[in-house]
Amino acid sequence: MEPHERREAIAAAKAGRADGYEALLAAYGQRIYGYFLRATGDVHDAEDLLSEWTLRLVRTLGRYDERGRLEPWLFRIAANLVRDRIRRRRVRPGAVSLTAADDGDGAPVDRLAANTAPVDADLEAAEAGDALQAAMETLDATTRQMILLRHYGQMSFREIAELYDCPLGTALARVHRGLKALRRVMDKRDERG
Repeated sequence: MEPHERREAIAAAKAGRADGYEALLAAYGQRIYGYFLRATGDVHDAEDLLSEWTLRLVRTLGRYDERGRLEPWLFRIAANLVRDRIRRRRVRPGAVSLTAADDGDGAPVDRLAANTAPVDADLEAAEAGDALQAAMETLDATTRQMILLRHYGQMSFREIAELYDCPLGTALARVHRGLKALRRVMDKRDERG
């Protein structure tokens, strides 16, 4: 989105016009969704978070200071939503019984076994994605978020440093060290087979 288009979209949205919000969602929604998907590892959570982000955008855009940079502001909203979601999950973990039948179709573990498909490329890709998600969980929360913002949010290191109010070198170092740690975890996984 060009700077003049961004200013026009913000002005239209602040005036309450739907086309302003639509332009902002068209320009940033896909990147924000990609960030949510990688941060949560779940399509439904990513969709829910995108909906929450859109509502938060509508509620808070009036307070946006146009002298600031829009992208870091939008991703700060997204990062806060992810942090809140993770906190809520730690407080209320869900439990599912694999043996109790909740309807007439038998226990969930029996249905799971009946619906098992042979291993294929999609399953292997999903397993690799799950392994990457698990490896990401070994990183501290700030480093994990910085990596996600850099690679899935397509933010520059300068924007990440601004977002986290830290020197540029610190943002660079954290992402670099985090990626090295991820490589080590993934290499160990590959060695195990």
